[in-house]
Amino acid sequence: MSIIKKELYKKIIKIIKDYDEIVLARHIGPDPDAIASQIALRDSIRLTFPNKKVYAVGAGVHRFKYLGNLDKINLKELENALLIVLDVPNFIRVDGIEDLEYKAILKIDHHPAEDIIGDVDWTDDTMSSTCEMIANLIMDTKLVLDHKIAENLYLGMVFDSDRFLLQNTSTETFKTVYNLLNISKIDFVPLYDNLYERSIIEEKFRAYIINNIEISENGFGYIYVSDDILKKYHVEATIVSNQVNDFYFIKELICWMFVVYDERNDIYKANIRSRGPIINEIANKYNGGGHKFASGCRSKDLKTLEKLAKDLDEACVNYINEENN
Repeated sequence: MSIIKKELYKKIIKIIKDYDEIVLARHIGPDPDAIASQIALRDSIRLTFPNKKVYAVGAGVHRFKYLGNLDKINLKELENALLIVLDVPNFIRVDGIEDLEYKAILKIDHHPAEDIIGDVDWTDDTMSSTCEMIANLIMDTKLVLDHKIAENLYLGMVFDSDRFLLQNTSTETFKTVYNLLNISKIDFVPLYDNLYERSIIEEKFRAYIINNIEISENGFGYIYVSDDILKKYHVEATIVSNQVNDFYFIKELICWMFVVYDERNDIYKANIRSRGPIINEIANKYNGGGHKFASGCRSKDLKTLEKLAKDLDEACVNYINEENN
């Protein structure tokens, strides 16, 4: 471990020690990396410092309930809280902190930096996942690691790297996984059921997407899933985002976007993936964001996302031209 990393870890542990009230938050519409890192760090802090009040906040996702429970707490009652933001670079996408008057921010995130700057800030977009970062932090400090924490961290790494297939996977990722498994002795194979088990209804819905996605001559794929289609297949809006990674190895696609209407929150959600064009800069123009090759966006107006689709198709054209040159 480098001297710089040791100093960073010292700062992280110190700011955690300095506060008796700690709130952990992550982005809206969370995936397993976001929730797993949030719950794992919360539980580790609780075990390490039993007298601290430590809460993980935000809307829960039924599909990911196997990772653990979030906390229901009146944030107005907290008077001197440390806010730990995980897996999110911008304030507009932080979930569940509207009533919190925090005194300081600890930020741990693997997205490119945006407007959240922590009093202690660990932003590293070379990491595969926030769970990889939390796993290293716990293993390299005196924070407690138990069986459930290790399972959650492993699942978060597997999910955000898509089973270590994506470009954000590094040799350091595999070192972290090895160390985590070696220390914790968890039985990781049964854990995959939680991530990948699907009903026949979901598979039929995936077939619908395959049969109806529109692919431009430039390699851009687009599909809008209406509320009527969701009801026809008896699936929730979150299922759409769970399907988007399945299209990485379709050779006709270099970039694709799935849009779904979330009736509960009255908003359109876009999930974007790429095997070439950089997409997070384009998503940022529409108040979205994410990684270079995996981003998202939300809007009250479907036409806004249709404009985003046109920009992404143009990005595919530019990418093809650059590759040809």
